[in-house]
Amino acid sequence: MTQHVLLNSIDHKDLKINTSRSAALGDNLWYSVTFPQEFRSIQAHYPIFFHKDATTGQFYSVALFGFTQNENLFLSNEGWNASYIPLTVRRQPFLIGQQTVREDGVERQQRVIHIDLDHPRVSQTEGEALFLPYGGNTPLLDEVGEMLELIHHGLIDNQQFIEALIKHELLESFTLDIELDNGKKHQMIGFYTINENTLATLSADTLATLHQQGYLQAIFMALASQSKVRDLLNLKNAQG
Repeated sequence: MTQHVLLNSIDHKDLKINTSRSAALGDNLWYSVTFPQEFRSIQAHYPIFFHKDATTGQFYSVALFGFTQNENLFLSNEGWNASYIPLTVRRQPFLIGQQTVREDGVERQQRVIHIDLDHPRVSQTEGEALFLPYGGNTPLLDEVGEMLELIHHGLIDNQQFIEALIKHELLESFTLDIELDNGKKHQMIGFYTINENTLATLSADTLATLHQQGYLQAIFMALASQSKVRDLLNLKNAQG
């Protein structure tokens, strides 16, 4: 269950957020959504692939943490074992919302912070405060606001990135067959990657346009990140 409400310093003045990392707190994810501006940090730790929403048909860039549902190979009793955690994971239990405000008789949409009060990170007793005792935001809440803004603009840019990939037929589906040291086999389906053969045939003008948009670098970051599949496999084998 979720209970999304507009965050405010009156009703939620005593709320605290548990910022530790564990499956019990919702970190047992096998992938999370990411976007081109984050690829440089993501590719240092996680493979980047593309996933198609079965309901909407929309493609998303994703960072992969495991090979099966609810499997995050970076989680241990010590927490999340990577120096970078994707923003769409770190932002929990917060999300961005829209609110209509009127200024000088003109209505406009303003982005605001919502919180899921039913999320396991939310507490009255444990964790970091969101508001200072006598009013004002804590550094944690300021960081959340900046994070949500980055995600908001990043996801908009990601849509344009995906449109460019589709336009130039650069997305291809693939099946990842994995065999563990103990002989067990896993098959990961439903993901997409960059078609390197098609990429190699793009004209200089097309490549220049992708470069100007910042998408050529994102494409090569995504391709380079695939070497991290081996790291995932090593983590899986180490768990037995």
